[in-house]
Amino acid sequence: MNLVERYQKPTPKFFRILRNIGIALAAAGGAIIAAPISIPAIVITIATYMTVVGAVATAVSQAVVIDDSNKQK
Repeated sequence: MNLVERYQKPTPKFFRILRNIGIALAAAGGAIIAAPISIPAIVITIATYMTVVGAVATAVSQAVVIDDSNKQK
């Protein structure tokens, strides 16, 4: 199974929820980083980590698929 086929298959419910949380984390972190106001360095550091964690969680969660061919009968 190549990457394109994997991303086109359905994702289990738990990983869809995890993907949405990852998207929210990445968006919130990106918004904090891009804010036009002066923010303490620790907040920027936390926002950077939030963005990375959100992006990784989203990518990994999207790659998980339901594989019906291996079910036992």
